[in-house]
Amino acid sequence: MGYKTKQGELIFGILEKNADRHLTAEEICVLLKAEGNAVGTTTVYRNLEKLIAEGKIRRFRLEEGEPACYQYMGGECHEHFHLKCLGCGEIIHFECDYLGELSEHLMAHHDFELDRTKITLYGTCSECRKAGVV
Repeated sequence: MGYKTKQGELIFGILEKNADRHLTAEEICVLLKAEGNAVGTTTVYRNLEKLIAEGKIRRFRLEEGEPACYQYMGGECHEHFHLKCLGCGEIIHFECDYLGELSEHLMAHHDFELDRTKITLYGTCSECRKAGVV
């Protein structure tokens, strides 16, 4: 960002505080409002684009038709797989050496490079299984 605005800093702050979550622009607006900082949706989207261009956050879609999610790029959350519960919709960050081996296998034996930032596995979380959901 060639210049910094209060709104931009607030938006980045929300993403940084929620680094372990994927947030939509609407969720960011709700979190800002809960902190007493009402920021318009257009302003949020404009600042998200700037933060993406700076490499401070990333944007992705877990599924076609779903709103884009945004995530802080600092800390330990870079490339990982996602587990999405079909019952409650929870998204779990998942890092496992075995899945890394799968990525290496695909490259070595099938000449296919896996984009680890876009992998989502679907199933049912333990809480939903206990509750008999799905």
